[in-house]
Amino acid sequence: MSGHTDIRAEGWVARLPGAWRPYVLLMRLDRPIGVWLLVLPAFWAFALAAPRVSEGVRLALLFGVGAVLMRGAGCVVNDLFDRDIDKLVERTRERPLASGAVSVRQALVFLVILLVVSFGILVQLNWAAIWLGVCSLVPVALYPLAKRVTSWPQAMLGLTFGWGAPMGYAAAVGGVDGVAALLYAAVILWILGYDTIYAHQDREDDAMVGIGSTALRFGERTRPFLAVCYGLVIVLLAAVGWFAGLSVWYFFALCVPGLMLASQVVRLNIHDPARCLALFKSNRDVGLAVALALIVGRL
Repeated sequence: MSGHTDIRAEGWVARLPGAWRPYVLLMRLDRPIGVWLLVLPAFWAFALAAPRVSEGVRLALLFGVGAVLMRGAGCVVNDLFDRDIDKLVERTRERPLASGAVSVRQALVFLVILLVVSFGILVQLNWAAIWLGVCSLVPVALYPLAKRVTSWPQAMLGLTFGWGAPMGYAAAVGGVDGVAALLYAAVILWILGYDTIYAHQDREDDAMVGIGSTALRFGERTRPFLAVCYGLVIVLLAAVGWFAGLSVWYFFALCVPGLMLASQVVRLNIHDPARCLALFKSNRDVGLAVALALIVGRL
């Protein structure tokens, strides 16, 4: 995997003032796939439960901006914890904290700014969503530690990145219920699957530095593990539609993301980092297809 790095200060990033670039890279703004994957569970919740189209659009805009900021904050927290490990991993050694382009003190100040602005967006929501938003800081803080104590950090990422599902549901209807729990469970398994694919990019380096991942745990058995995860995602999403009283068209539309997930299982090659990255990124379209199915089911 020589030359495989996730830092590419090119394109629009290269045209920014030099002092801005390390912070843009620290937030991963050059790679919007993370924002998409963070906000899509909330979009599922709005598609399922928003009382009016106008309210769904308003919440989508607020959560979209919030996802950019909180994904950035999560990246800062992750890189603060991992800066010594990142120096040893080829894909991450050029990250701003690992390379020294941003100091620990600068990163902490930047983190506070991101959290303060994020809180300004959070208070635009109802109380149930606000409390869930505050509680989300717990898994955000715990996630970087998970890889040091378990071989299932991707499950912890599922709890963290999937938080938008119950929080978005609460923002739409004022609370959570069994349908919200089913939706959250589906999101967790979806993230567990796609982040296992992503983790195969770092499999050898992770083993060398002694951190855990489901990519290392399952290795050559990743394809059946992925099939189970993704199969349960579709089962749980079908249960969401059933208990939410969606129309039969939802179940037909759900076949589209189901086939897209099945394609990932078939096309997976754990020894090809570029293929793993491409399959990981394809989950943006999977998430949009699920949101569209939920909208269709309410027509």
